[in-house]
Amino acid sequence: QMQLVESGGGAVQAGASLRLSCAASGGTFSSNPMGWFRQAPGKDREFVAAISWSGGATYYADAVEGRFTISRDNAKNMVYLQMNSLKPEDTAVYYCVGRQGGTGSSLRKQYDYWGQGTQVTVSS
Repeated sequence: QMQLVESGGGAVQAGASLRLSCAASGGTFSSNPMGWFRQAPGKDREFVAAISWSGGATYYADAVEGRFTISRDNAKNMVYLQMNSLKPEDTAVYYCVGRQGGTGSSLRKQYDYWGQGTQVTVSS
């Protein structure tokens, strides 16, 4: 069983940058694809980014492609989401996710582990 704890959220103005971190404990982190989802008020939880177990493959939602970068450090059991050029529509609770085996995925149901989330608020 893997536990995930996010950090790094906050309130910023449009155009700013934030870096989210996710610390994983338990399980076999280095063999698990990881990702980030987000949920804005009144909206469904949506895919943001995913990364393969090795870090060699990454996947992004169209809305964040070119602005966000997902990365991982298997030696530290950490996953990161670098968010640049933030927009008000990026405001949401961001969740770190992991799955046992497989590849990076945009499908919510394929993830076995979820963090508690960290709030990101972007003002115009």
